[in-house]
Amino acid sequence: MSRFFEGTKGLLVLLAGFELLSFIHKDLHEAALRLVEYVHLNPASHYPRIFLDLTERINDTRLWSMAIAAAMYSIVRMVEAVGLWLRKRWAEWFAVLTGGMYIPVEIYEVARSATWPRVTVLAVNLGVVSYLAVCADQG
Repeated sequence: MSRFFEGTKGLLVLLAGFELLSFIHKDLHEAALRLVEYVHLNPASHYPRIFLDLTERINDTRLWSMAIAAAMYSIVRMVEAVGLWLRKRWAEWFAVLTGGMYIPVEIYEVARSATWPRVTVLAVNLGVVSYLAVCADQG
């Protein structure tokens, strides 16, 4: 199941990266405005405004950077999925590493401002990574 999940995540992020490239030399802000209106949100309200303001600051170089980052993330997820599919021991430890790489950021966010969602995300991720580590160790 995990191999399917990791492969699916990698594929979805890769597709998102290709979609980002489709906005090169196009008016991303206009496309975002149409999307906000299509889902019947008020462009002047708080969250749609944040989204629209963000799209005004994105240029072609940033789009390329995001697409490259998406490709790198996708490669990591696909390597993990293939390793798990082939039942390679290194892939189990790779899953521990890739799951655990978010923990320092989550700890920082909780230390900066402890909220229930942040604490919950950290606790769940610690539980998942611990479980993966125990399973990998018993391998």
